[in-house]
Amino acid sequence: MIKDQRRKERIDRGIKVRSDGIYAMMSWRELTYLVIPRLVLIIGMLILPLVLPGMYWQRVITITCIYALLAISFDFLAHFVGLVCLGGAFFVGTGGYLTAILNTSLGLPPLLTIPLATLLGASLCTLLLLPCLPLRGVFFAIVSLMYPLFAMRVIEALDILGGTDGIIGIDSFANRWVEQYMVIGITLLFLFGVRRLVNMDIGLVFRGVKDNDQAIRASGMNITIFKAIAVFIAAAMGCMSGACLVHIYMWSGISQFALDFSILPIAATVIGGGGTLVGPLIGCLILVPISELLRDFGTLRIVFYSLILVGFIVFRSEGVMVYGQRKYHQFERWTRI
Repeated sequence: MIKDQRRKERIDRGIKVRSDGIYAMMSWRELTYLVIPRLVLIIGMLILPLVLPGMYWQRVITITCIYALLAISFDFLAHFVGLVCLGGAFFVGTGGYLTAILNTSLGLPPLLTIPLATLLGASLCTLLLLPCLPLRGVFFAIVSLMYPLFAMRVIEALDILGGTDGIIGIDSFANRWVEQYMVIGITLLFLFGVRRLVNMDIGLVFRGVKDNDQAIRASGMNITIFKAIAVFIAAAMGCMSGACLVHIYMWSGISQFALDFSILPIAATVIGGGGTLVGPLIGCLILVPISELLRDFGTLRIVFYSLILVGFIVFRSEGVMVYGQRKYHQFERWTRI
């Protein structure tokens, strides 16, 4: 008797081939296929503050978005420009201190201090990182990691900007709903804005700088300028996250240069899936709440945290978002051999 043998066959959905990066008039079925994932993300983020119990978990979602901005910033630089930046904490601290100064010294409200600190902080960070832009790979990563450590020790040693006590008396947001939806809105705005940017002509140049910068240089383009533009965009996301964080806690100090703001976004990018931009956001939605749930374990939570990270790397190294995209665009069925 011949045994019926079968094998699993993976089939691409036809619309994926026709619609990748192309948006035109199409049937409702195809349009829905493209729009649903984006709507699920946007609506899901907007209703989270409404369904979570208590102000504590609502604040956790706000902090999650702060980390998500840093993770998107890291993913953009690493996977689209080829610059592995470990200086996320430097962006946060710069934006935070500038916001504190603008608010306490000049009396500007949060609606002005946040955009001003974002632009000024991004310009300052880009200027300070400019000499390091010719570096690549691990060399740029190590140098960028030194910036927050250097800033922290200078403030502590010279006792400037409030020293170890920091700057207090910073105004908060009007209310918690303004706080939450402003941070969520900023996160979604940067997510879709950067996603659109990398699909434009300048995004092709960014990829060229990453893959073969000599070819870009041979074509007559100044790769340092394009790297500086990319660093400015990434620094703007980091500085805005620091600016929002300062108004949330009504305090700015050297803890904003802590390496947590550099390491956790990298872990979130690994878990969510690098090169997807939305993957780091998904990774932060996984990591930050888990970190809060494990807070009762004290320093032992780092062990659980590490085990979770290792598990994702070993069993789902491509990331949650890449796996989800593949399952969404393809389906599997068993066929006879």
